[in-house]
Amino acid sequence: MLTGFTARLDNLKSTILTLSKRKSFKYGLPFVVFVVGGSFGLKEWTQIRYQFSKVKGVSKEEAEKMGLHKDKKVTLEDTYEEIQKLDIDNWENKRGPRPWEENVDAKTQK
Repeated sequence: MLTGFTARLDNLKSTILTLSKRKSFKYGLPFVVFVVGGSFGLKEWTQIRYQFSKVKGVSKEEAEKMGLHKDKKVTLEDTYEEIQKLDIDNWENKRGPRPWEENVDAKTQK
């Protein structure tokens, strides 16, 4: 019984070695696996697209319950006016703490 099993195993091994020398097996099989596997992968990505297309926005009341308060409307013109009011000529360069340094206030360093 063991000899029949080893004979089948040797036959399978020789068949795989013969197939591995063929170009269609060497290059075609990985290509087919890539195409078939890619289709399953793309199925998951497209499923996400359709799953979240049904998601609606949050209403104003729900946003306030979550702690998001929108007090005033923000427009491009208002933001531009705020930037125009900034004094960009008088500024001071402040060095931030490095990851390897301890957190020390800038006042104690001077």
